[in-house]
Amino acid sequence: MIRRLLGGARRSATASYGSVPSGRRVYAVGDVHGRLDLLDDLLARIEADAGDAAYELILLGDLVDRGPDSAGVVERVRLLATNGTRPITVLAGNHEEIMLGALAGDPELIRLFCRVGGRETALSYGIAPAEYDALDYPGLAERLATLVPEAHRTFLAGLDDRIVRGDFAFVHAGVRPGVALAEQKVGDLRWIRNSFLDHGGSFGHVIVHGHTITDAPVFRPNRIGIDTGAFQSGILTALGLEGDRHWIVQTGV
Repeated sequence: MIRRLLGGARRSATASYGSVPSGRRVYAVGDVHGRLDLLDDLLARIEADAGDAAYELILLGDLVDRGPDSAGVVERVRLLATNGTRPITVLAGNHEEIMLGALAGDPELIRLFCRVGGRETALSYGIAPAEYDALDYPGLAERLATLVPEAHRTFLAGLDDRIVRGDFAFVHAGVRPGVALAEQKVGDLRWIRNSFLDHGGSFGHVIVHGHTITDAPVFRPNRIGIDTGAFQSGILTALGLEGDRHWIVQTGV
């Protein structure tokens, strides 16, 4: 079944993906990358989709970089996670790892931060464009450390790396084939790509992930990918799960 929900596509199905525990509804949100406007839009669509049903939010990481308001995204998600309105789990993506390393002054990670959309993050925390352009890498790390609130740093440092709900495991990037979920390395959960994406066998759970951009959500027998490149496409995607049903809620379509 395909229908429209507040301008966002929703697909409902009973494919053989397994199920989440009875009485639980879950919405997993893909990579936000600094698009607070899309996050707020998607949260409103999820609220409308859920109606009176209680639900849990799982954000798959990469809150920051590339889009224009990483600071706003981190604050919005931090408040959602601390206000106790509903269960929410936020996973750490590779961009959170990079940002925290840059804030700590790691020379390699501050360089990487600048290459993968960190400029927009720095500007969102109050660094002016001319100042950013004038700073060298150590100076940028020092300046960022004065501007990023301690509450944001503490929040990002405390993010989870994986969570399981029934037959589904939620991670940022993927998992290493042949390795039990509990034994996965953090680096793989946040960074892995081809060896995970190309694997056709079972991972023990259906893996719900972001990290790898696709034009539309990807449904494979062993995984579901929901990073639709929100920072550039304007399409932020959530996967809804309840019982043995799954569906998509999106912005911008």
